[in-house]
Amino acid sequence: MGQTLSEPITEKTTTHEVNSKYFYGCSHMQGWRLTMEDAHTTLLKLGDTNASFFGVFDGHGGSTIAQYTGQTLYKKVLESKHFDKKQYPEALKDAFLELDSSLINDNNFAYDPSGCTAVVALLTDDNHIFVANAGDSRGVISINGKVKPLSYDHKPTDEAEMERIIKAGGFVEFGRVNGNLALSRAIGDFEFKQNEALSPEEQVVTCNPDIIDHEITKDDEFFVLACDGIWDCMSNQEVVDFVRAGIAQDKTLDTICENMMDNCLADDQTSTGLGYDNMSVMVIAILNGKTEKEWYQWIKEKSNATPTTPTATTPATTTTPTATATTPSPPADAKPL
Repeated sequence: MGQTLSEPITEKTTTHEVNSKYFYGCSHMQGWRLTMEDAHTTLLKLGDTNASFFGVFDGHGGSTIAQYTGQTLYKKVLESKHFDKKQYPEALKDAFLELDSSLINDNNFAYDPSGCTAVVALLTDDNHIFVANAGDSRGVISINGKVKPLSYDHKPTDEAEMERIIKAGGFVEFGRVNGNLALSRAIGDFEFKQNEALSPEEQVVTCNPDIIDHEITKDDEFFVLACDGIWDCMSNQEVVDFVRAGIAQDKTLDTICENMMDNCLADDQTSTGLGYDNMSVMVIAILNGKTEKEWYQWIKEKSNATPTTPTATTPATTTTPTATATTPSPPADAKPL
């Protein structure tokens, strides 16, 4: 689990914002880690467009690449020639590849040892959610209280990932790329992208994202983006249940995000390694013509009609988070584009 502080830093940075189509709660916390390496983006209005953009970027080996990605990736989406043509998957892929290329060719970043995951959601004016993912941060959506994955994790032990790694001259040992990196796709991590004979998509570690297109329906309630500090401690469905249980208790999305992190935080330094990571989570509500107040009431009524087990309050610190989460397989009804 690496080096940790003697006591966790539990102060949280929390935001909330609303427009006519969506609203969100977002929070992040350093926790037990020596530094905060997560970054995120929350844009209800993307530039001069009617689109929205959200992202979570989980840094490792430092915060430089994650912070830069959080400040820059959405700009690359807007700059892509595909964006104005409404070719959104192509625009997202362009943005990931162009950002990574610009970093590796910039002496200010080329020798930086850090990297980051990236899971982003582009919400377009034709009611689609395009989720692009590289790494093991994750997105899920609640549809009438049932979870649907909007991404799946990129791990070195996955067959397709391992095949690319080995073909590019790398290896997988102890579940890690070259015995080191626990994920197989990332922005940055340039030590794994040095084979000049290969394209960016073919490198030992690639930033090439998988992209899932979800068309919004009246049954869609909210979606969640979070880093693995959350997903290592809670399953996809547990996260959805936690949000709905909090709403049933009249809690707002920003408070629910804070409580979720507290729920995942390890009590002490004597446990299994779960709950020690930086944590970032955002919950984005899909209004579908409702006001914010009407949306909360809608979810509350449905949650009370089908009560869920989790209690979305800050738990007493008496137990250690349990590793119930599993790495999801590609969803059958939402295959990557």
